[in-house]
Amino acid sequence: MQTFFSSADIPANFGPSAVTIGKFDGMHLGHRAVVAKLLTLAHERGLTGTVLTFDRNPLSLLRPEACPPAVASNAQKVESLAAAGVDATWLATFDEKFSAMPASEFMQRILVDALHASLVLVGNDFRFGHGGTGTADTLREFGRTHGIDVMVIDDIDYDGSRRVSSTAVRELILAGRVAEAAQLLGALHSVRAVVVHGAQRGRALGYPTANLARQIEGLVPADGVYAAWLTVGGNTYPAAVSVGNNPTFDGVPEKQVEAYALDVDVDMYDQIAEISFVEFVRGMLKFDDVAELIDRMADDELHVRSVLGVAPRR
Repeated sequence: MQTFFSSADIPANFGPSAVTIGKFDGMHLGHRAVVAKLLTLAHERGLTGTVLTFDRNPLSLLRPEACPPAVASNAQKVESLAAAGVDATWLATFDEKFSAMPASEFMQRILVDALHASLVLVGNDFRFGHGGTGTADTLREFGRTHGIDVMVIDDIDYDGSRRVSSTAVRELILAGRVAEAAQLLGALHSVRAVVVHGAQRGRALGYPTANLARQIEGLVPADGVYAAWLTVGGNTYPAAVSVGNNPTFDGVPEKQVEAYALDVDVDMYDQIAEISFVEFVRGMLKFDDVAELIDRMADDELHVRSVLGVAPRR
């Protein structure tokens, strides 16, 4: 997949292209449907299937007090689009200059001059240009005079009551409902970071853990214990994952993420670890003593093994 970060990165002979535009925060089923439709039409018409997305949520600039946390990092977003088969992605910088661009200038400079668009796919609530004055109808009118076919993609419903959206995915993750979030994503929700040295409490208790650095890519779910898959150095292990501050002990940082890989004890320090959440096991609890904690951890391990289909320890 070709990846561009500014119009200067786009070759003069790029395209002609089929383009869809959006935040693509968390590659959910709605995004996947749009991309699948885009690529089908692009390949039928001999066009380059292209996604125009942004390096941040526009709300972070326009209304920062209302901007929600991102479901995925920019790197995760680009990787998901590449995995979906997109031919090219433009990760545009959404700064004050970009936000001030009138709708007419956006259509001419971005769609015509840079991407040489022949087809544009958008959602029915799509807005663009300064003040959100551009709509799907604006695009259609522009397209009629510039030879661009504009198509509107309907939303996908979630549980019959609301549409699939990054907002719905985000709410589920922040509530710890990672299994339901995975249904909307069409894949397990993942976070990743470098493995760093911790306080070694897990090892002392018989459960050595990989502790993730505080700089984590991806939205960290609600505090609690989860069944998950841990991928490090190209190897994937079943894991029990703890998210939170472990209130049984004093001085544990808020929102610490640590993973206990079942049946293996390998050196993971300074490597990138990815945790893919499968199911919520229980909330974060404060235990009266370490012995009670160890007993509960043993129960948690059995639960995780059952969820992931891993045989009990012999």
